[in-house]
Amino acid sequence: MKTVRSVAALRSEIRNAKRRGKTIGFVPTMGALHAGHLKLIQTARRRNDLVVVSLFVNPIQFNNPKDLKSYPRTGQRDRILARAAGADLLFIPSVRALYPDGFQTFVEVTRLSKRWEGAARPGHFQGVATVVAKLFNLVQPTEAYFGRKDAQQARLVRQMVLDLNFPVRVRALGTVRESGGLALSSRNRRLSPGGRRLAGQLHAALQEGRGLIKWGFRRPERVIARMRRRVSSKRIRIEYLAIVDPGTLEPVRRITGPVWLLGAVRIEGVRLIDNLTCSAP
Repeated sequence: MKTVRSVAALRSEIRNAKRRGKTIGFVPTMGALHAGHLKLIQTARRRNDLVVVSLFVNPIQFNNPKDLKSYPRTGQRDRILARAAGADLLFIPSVRALYPDGFQTFVEVTRLSKRWEGAARPGHFQGVATVVAKLFNLVQPTEAYFGRKDAQQARLVRQMVLDLNFPVRVRALGTVRESGGLALSSRNRRLSPGGRRLAGQLHAALQEGRGLIKWGFRRPERVIARMRRRVSSKRIRIEYLAIVDPGTLEPVRRITGPVWLLGAVRIEGVRLIDNLTCSAP
């Protein structure tokens, strides 16, 4: 595995790969790799000639400076894990490399950014869309891999690819979970053992909601009320529980087809998100 840090060095590697007709699989990450990231890298390895992984804690997608400062950074461990999972090329740029002095251009996917994570974290998705667009321009991937845990992000990236004519196939892979149901996230390491056990209630609530829909519940407000009761601990602060259309991400008035069940909570000051897909029988 080769590591590059400059835009010029990355472009040189990509030019050489393209010249030889290689397909490129790309996994953009912010580091602090876990089994979910490794699944993305391993899938890219099986499907492509060259696997590129980026490690970059993107400052412009953080609306809270404290959150940016506390985000885990495990560079040496990340390099070992990425290599073992099958990465060929690791791109670790500095902030200045991607956002030099005078940088003033941003990408925004307007409607899909307004609700849920976009409402809770103003500016977050503008930062995500901007850095992903820049990385797509630099890496020129055949396929790019994202985790389905961040469902709104994956939907937004797909829309950006469609709207801006990026020649890349976006693949969203299933969520990897801990034994108690908690979706793997780099933030989980900030939870105490008790907090991790408690966090499984979010997944349990979404599972209960999916079960109710399978049983024939069609009114989303009734399903959401039951999900809220499932997240019962006073140590959990619910930010949102929602049932939305997978295309528009707008709340549905009646459950008649495919939907996404979305949830966000705070436990011990750590913000956790999760989702499940479901379809009315």
